[in-house]
Amino acid sequence: MRFTNWADFFNMGGHGFYVWLSYGVTFILLLACIILGWRRHQILIDRIRRIAEQKNNASHS
Repeated sequence: MRFTNWADFFNMGGHGFYVWLSYGVTFILLLACIILGWRRHQILIDRIRRIAEQKNNASHS
């Protein structure tokens, strides 16, 4: 498929709305997965750190 100008490219032969909407939704979902995964990782690391500090403090008492 060849496009003669940028408007034709974005229009995608009349299907541009659906094409770009699907790209946008996919990008947002992937970004959400990355951010939520990173946040859950940070929460898990903080929990592990707190448990380790509690055990360390309990062993010194």
